[in-house]
Amino acid sequence: MQGMTQNAGTDRSLKNFAGNLVLVGAGKMGGAMLEGWLALGLDPAKVFVIDPQPADAVAALAARGVTVNPATPPTPASVLVLAVKPQVAPHVMPGLAPLVGPDTVVASIMAGKTLAFLEGALPSGTAAIRAMPNTPAAIGRGITVAVPNDHVTDAQRSAVDRLLAATGTVEWVDDEALIDAVTAVSGSGPAYVFLLAESLAAAGRAAGLPPALAETLARATVAGAGELLHRSPLPAATLRQNVTSPNGTTAAALAVLMAPDGLDPLLRRAVEAAAARSRELAG
Repeated sequence: MQGMTQNAGTDRSLKNFAGNLVLVGAGKMGGAMLEGWLALGLDPAKVFVIDPQPADAVAALAARGVTVNPATPPTPASVLVLAVKPQVAPHVMPGLAPLVGPDTVVASIMAGKTLAFLEGALPSGTAAIRAMPNTPAAIGRGITVAVPNDHVTDAQRSAVDRLLAATGTVEWVDDEALIDAVTAVSGSGPAYVFLLAESLAAAGRAAGLPPALAETLARATVAGAGELLHRSPLPAATLRQNVTSPNGTTAAALAVLMAPDGLDPLLRRAVEAAAARSRELAG
């Protein structure tokens, strides 16, 4: 895709990560990123977490050398990662200005908070990156799309890329307007897949399967198909065609799902609704 680049290289180690890292907000996504960083060798002594109510798992990282809620955070931070809920951002941002120096790069995963918002809330000229991860980051299988502002240097972009890659694939775009569609496809997308598993199980029950068996079959099928899609170099359409015999049972089901009023237009409307909501949250 034009204007998009993927993270390259096979060495994901963070053992040689320079400087310090301040993580503001260590909820599900922030916590998952933190676990990924440490698993890839990031020195815990370089990590500072600011969270008024850290989860037990995050608080326990203090025993490994992570500083949780330091009385005096490092100033300036080398990398400042913002992972708080977007609705509390206006209250949190004013207190972060002292952490930002001329060489600091700020990476935000706050949904709906634009680069313009970050630039308006941080010191003038701050290097800022807006990123949209998704929940499979918790198992290292996420995908994140990021967009930098004009102040981000190549070295800063590389540093943030390495951090984001700790939880999965990273894609970079030049046009921030794409982030709304990214949010609708990959940010919210895992929920669509979970709903598919729910609906498939419900359909199995309606067809006469015992509830427990219907649930097991639906979960295993969605998970297995997803793993096959992950491992195979073939397009999704080809994989679909490979399991569809002419005039067979799969073909009968797909005739319903691929009808003019079937899955494709339904998902299109769902993605459009999510993207519109993302734009509303951005103001």
